Amino acid sequence: MNSIQQLQATFELIKLERQADLEQYRQKVLLRSLSQRTKEGVTWYPVRLKRDYIGTGERIIIELDRTNHLDQPHSFQSGKLVSLFSNASGKPEKEHVNGVVNYVSDNTLVMTVNGDDLPSWIDDGMLGVDVMFDDMTYKEMEHAMKAVMKADANRLAELREILLGDAGRENPELSNSPSKVLLVQASHQNPESSNQNLTASSNLNSSQNGALQRILTTPDVAFIHGPPGTGKTTTLVQAILHTVKIEMQVLVSTPSNAAIDLLVEKLSEQGLNVLRIGHPARVTEQTLSKTLDARIAAHPNFSELRLLRKKLEQLRGMASKYKRNFGHHEREQKRLLKEEVRLLKSDADLLEFYIVNDLLNTAQVICSTLVGSSHPVLRGKKFKTVFIDEAAQALEPACWIPILKSERVVFAGDHCQLPPTIKSTDAVRAGLSKTLFEKGIEKYPDRSSMLRVQYRMHQHIMKFSSYYFYKDELIAHESVRNELLRPNQSPIEFIDTAGCGYTEAQDPETLSRFNEEEAQLLIQLTEKLIEDIGPEEWLEQNLTMGIITPYRAQVDHLHKLAEASGILEPLHKLITINTVDAFQGQERDVIAISFVRSNDKGEVGFLSDIRRTNVAMTRARKKLIMIGDSATLGSHPFYVELLEFLQKEEFYKSAFEIGD
Repeated sequence: MNSIQQLQATFELIKLERQADLEQYRQKVLLRSLSQRTKEGVTWYPVRLKRDYIGTGERIIIELDRTNHLDQPHSFQSGKLVSLFSNASGKPEKEHVNGVVNYVSDNTLVMTVNGDDLPSWIDDGMLGVDVMFDDMTYKEMEHAMKAVMKADANRLAELREILLGDAGRENPELSNSPSKVLLVQASHQNPESSNQNLTASSNLNSSQNGALQRILTTPDVAFIHGPPGTGKTTTLVQAILHTVKIEMQVLVSTPSNAAIDLLVEKLSEQGLNVLRIGHPARVTEQTLSKTLDARIAAHPNFSELRLLRKKLEQLRGMASKYKRNFGHHEREQKRLLKEEVRLLKSDADLLEFYIVNDLLNTAQVICSTLVGSSHPVLRGKKFKTVFIDEAAQALEPACWIPILKSERVVFAGDHCQLPPTIKSTDAVRAGLSKTLFEKGIEKYPDRSSMLRVQYRMHQHIMKFSSYYFYKDELIAHESVRNELLRPNQSPIEFIDTAGCGYTEAQDPETLSRFNEEEAQLLIQLTEKLIEDIGPEEWLEQNLTMGIITPYRAQVDHLHKLAEASGILEPLHKLITINTVDAFQGQERDVIAISFVRSNDKGEVGFLSDIRRTNVAMTRARKKLIMIGDSATLGSHPFYVELLEFLQKEEFYKSAFEIGD
C-alpha cells in the first residue's frame, strides 16, 4: 500500500476505536440508572459542595465530597472530563455544567468548572458528578489525518512519504531537499553553536552520545530506542537542550499528561524557559507554574488585563439592570453601556493576545500532549523540530497532530514495552496498535539509536530481557551490576505452582481473573523477605517494593491480603500493588509478580502480549520474585524460553520446596 492508502486504512481503524470507546461509555454511563452508575464507579452521587474558589488563570474551582459508597472503586482521575449535575429540579433533563478533574483523593474530588460563573442551581443540593466521553481527541486525530492525506508538494507531504512511503534513503532528491537541512544550515550560520552542539556531552555515555549526534545531524526523522533503565529521558533532555541552542525554540509532545509533566520538570531543571500548553487541571502541582494560565497571571501586563476585565463585569452588571419597559433615556443609557462594554472587551482581548504571543515567542520549549498540540494558541505556529517521547505508546493518528506543525521529527520510546491502550479488539487485530515509532524504526534501522547501558537492574535481572528483546546488547552499569538486597542473596526467584492445584477464577462482574492461593503464597514470600532483612532495617534503608499482576481482580485481592498482614501493613508507604500498566516507567528495589493464569487448557490470555511481562520484570533493581504455573505458561514459546533460562541459572523452585 502507498502512504495515502495506509493512512486511509488507519483512519477507518480510528473510527472503529471511537465506536468501541463510545459503546463502552454508553454501556457504563448512558444506559445505566443513577444507582447502577454509582455502583459502577462512573458517577459520584450524592456529593456535597465543600467549597469553591478562583484558581490558576481566573478559573472557577470547586471541591466536592462523596457521601456514600466510600470504599467503592471508581473511574475518576486527574484530567478526566466530567459533568456536575443536580437532580433538585425533579425534571427529566437535569441541570448540569461540564468541567475537568484536577485531582481525586479518597472521597474528595476537585474540578475546574467550564464557564465564568458558578451555576445558580449549585446550592439547590442533590448534586452528582458523571464521567464524560471525550470526543475531542478523536476529532483532532481525524482532522490531522485528513490534513496529512491532502498534503501535496509541501514539507508535510515529504514527511508523510519518508515515514510511510517509498521516499527517504531510496530517494536522494528528497533527502537533499533544502527544507530538510535545517541543522546543517544553522551550524553554518552559527559556527560557535555548531562546535558546541556537535561534540559529545560529558553527561552522557557513548551510546547516549551516539543518539545525540544522530539527532543533531538528521535532516528529517530520527529514533531513540530506550530499553528499560537506559536513560532515555536524560538523553532526550540533552538533545532538546542542544537543539534549542541552534533553533531557539522546539515543540515537545507525549501521549500522556504524566509523561509531558516529567519532561517539563527535567527541562526546567536545565534552566530552559518552558511553556506547558494544556488545561491546568491536567498538570501536576510541580509543573503548574509553567502552564499558559499561570504564566499569563504572572505576566507584567496581567494587572492591567485584570482591571479591564473587572471594569467590564461592572459595566455588564449595570447594563443588565435596565429592563424591557423603559423610556428613551434608559434605552440610550443601555446602548452606551453596551458600546463601552464592546470597546473594553476589544481592548481586553487585544491585551490578552499580546500577552499570550509574548509568552509563546519567548519560550524556548513548548510542551503539550499530542492532542494538546492542537490548542488554539498554537494555531498557525510552525517549529523546525518536534520531539515525541513515549512514542511507542502513542497512536499513529495522535502523532500526526504535532507533526503537522513541524519540519523534522525525533521519536523516543521502546516498542518492546507497553503498546498504546486500544479498546477495539478489531482495531488491534487490523494493526492500529502498530505505532509510527515502530514502523519508522523497522524502515530505518540506520536512523535508530538504541541506548545500551542500563542503570537500574542487577545484571541477572536484566539478562533474559536483554537476550530476548534487545539482541543481547544491554550492559549493566557498574553502579548496579552486582547490587543485591543482601550479599550472596539470589537476585531472582521463580516459584512454580504447577501441580499445587492453584486454579485461577474469574470475577463474574468484571470478568477479570484472580488466583487466591497464588496471591497468598506471594504475600507469604514477601513477608519472609522483609523478615529476613528485618522490618526496622527495611524502613531505615527506605527499601521499596512493587507487587505487580496483569489482572485488576488479583490487584484487589492482593490489596486485602497486604492490609491484613502485620508485617506488610506497617510498611505500606514503601509497598505499591498495581497492574503492569500502572508501573510503566517506574522502578522498585524489589518486584514481585503474580502471573495468575493456571488452567487445564493452557490459556494465558493477555499474558501472550509478552511486552507486558518485559515491563513487569524490568522494574526491579535488586530482587525479582515471580510466581506462576509452568504447566499453563509453558503453552507459550516466550515463557518456555523464560523457564529454561531460570532453570539454567538456578533461579527456579517448585512451590513444594517452600513448604508451609
